[in-house]
Amino acid sequence: MNILMITANDPAGMAIAFTNAINRYTEHRCRLITTAEKYGFGYETDIHLPDIHDDDFAEVEHLLKNADIIHFHVLTDENSHLGPLVIRDYTKGKKIIHHHHGHPDYLINIDAYNEKYRRLGRRVIVSTPDLLQIAENAIWIPNLVPINDVHYLPRYDDTLPAEPTLICQAPTRKYDKHTNVFAKVMKKLQAEHSNLESVIFERMPHIECLKRKRACHIVFDHMRGWFGISSLESLSQGKPVIAGLDDWNIKCIKEFTGVDQLPWQVARDRDDLLNVLQRLITDRDFRKAAGRQSRQFMEQCWTEQQALNVLLNVYGNL
Repeated sequence: MNILMITANDPAGMAIAFTNAINRYTEHRCRLITTAEKYGFGYETDIHLPDIHDDDFAEVEHLLKNADIIHFHVLTDENSHLGPLVIRDYTKGKKIIHHHHGHPDYLINIDAYNEKYRRLGRRVIVSTPDLLQIAENAIWIPNLVPINDVHYLPRYDDTLPAEPTLICQAPTRKYDKHTNVFAKVMKKLQAEHSNLESVIFERMPHIECLKRKRACHIVFDHMRGWFGISSLESLSQGKPVIAGLDDWNIKCIKEFTGVDQLPWQVARDRDDLLNVLQRLITDRDFRKAAGRQSRQFMEQCWTEQQALNVLLNVYGNL
C-alpha cells in the first residue's frame, strides 16, 4: 500500500514517527506532507510545503494521485489545500482516515466532527484513550517512540550526578499541564531538601529537549488523567515518570499491553504529587528501581511494532 499522511503541523512528532515506523518495519510505503510548524520543535520532515521552491508541486501531486490511503492528522481534511492543489480533487477511490490528537478546536466542536464522520462513513483514530469517550467510531492507536534510537536510550540514575536531584517537566502548553501546581510543590520541597532543583523545558528543538530530560532524575508529565508523549519518551529513557492517570486510561493501557503493573508513578492532585515526589527524592533505591521498570516496560510492552500493529489492522479494515 501507498500511505500518504497529511497534516498542518506535526502533532508531537507522531506523524513522522509513524511514517518512519511504517517504512522501517513493513512492506508498505508511507510519505508525510506537512504545511506548517508550531512551537519551533524542529521535528524531522519529509515534504514540508514551506521548503518547496519555484512552485514545484509535482511530487505532492504524484503522491496524492498514487496514494491508496490518505491519513489526515489533527484538523486537516479533504477540503484543505496543498499549495495550489485541493486535496478533495484527488480522493476518489481512496481510503480515508482521520487521526485526532486532542486539538482544542476538535474538543469544543466534537458533536460537529462526530456528525461529519458519521455522514461520510469515516473511521477515526485517537491518540490518547480519553478521546475514546467522546469520539464516535474511534479506535485508540498508542503513540510510539523509537526506543532504540540513541536519544531514547537510558542514562540510569547511577550514571547521573548524585546532586542536585533534577526534576523536570517539558510541557507544550504550561496552562494545560499543571505546571503551576508543579512549581508550588517544588517550592515546598526545596524548602525542606537541599540540592533539589526543578526545571521547565519549553520552546526548544525536540532533540535538545530529549538530551536535557535524559540528564534528569525524575520527570513530571501532568495530572489531566491521560499521558503525553513526554511520558513515553521518559519511560524509554529509564526515568521515574509521574502522571495523573485516571481509571479509564489505566484500563485502556492494561488492555493494550496485557500487563497489570504499569510503570507510572500516579499522582492525581497536589497532595499526591507532593507525596510521590517526596518518596522519589528521599528513597534513591526506589527511584532507581522505578527507572529500571520504566525502560523494561517500554522494551516489553510499547515497541514501535506493537503500536504499529494496531494501526495496520485499522488500515486493513478500512
